[in-house]
Amino acid sequence: KLMNKVFLKKIIAQNSKDLEIISACCAGSKINIKDIKYLKENKLFLISLERFAKETEDESIKIRSILKFEFIDKSRSKNININISEATLELLGIDLYKKENNYEIILLFLNNAFITLTAEIIEATLEDQKK
Repeated sequence: KLMNKVFLKKIIAQNSKDLEIISACCAGSKINIKDIKYLKENKLFLISLERFAKETEDESIKIRSILKFEFIDKSRSKNININISEATLELLGIDLYKKENNYEIILLFLNNAFITLTAEIIEATLEDQKK
């Protein structure tokens, strides 16, 4: 009976290795454009996504999760039409680059679409939501 239980996870990333774990968990996730929010005054970048439970025996299980990036100074997107809020993106992975005193966190999507977040420190959280 315990085998079928889905455990809600919360993964906190504060370095590149941690972020690789979140990237692996989120690869293949489906995201509606309307579920991407950048709260500039709070320096928060939020994504509500539907991901596959890759860390379980049954990888076909879908989990609704929130991916949150804190201390975000800037957000830029390329090849994403934010006016089509019903459009769906597929997240391929998350890359991290050090650029001078900042980090660039790159969310890479299918069809060469991406979002680049600029931050002084790495503070990301992947949190599963209750069904």
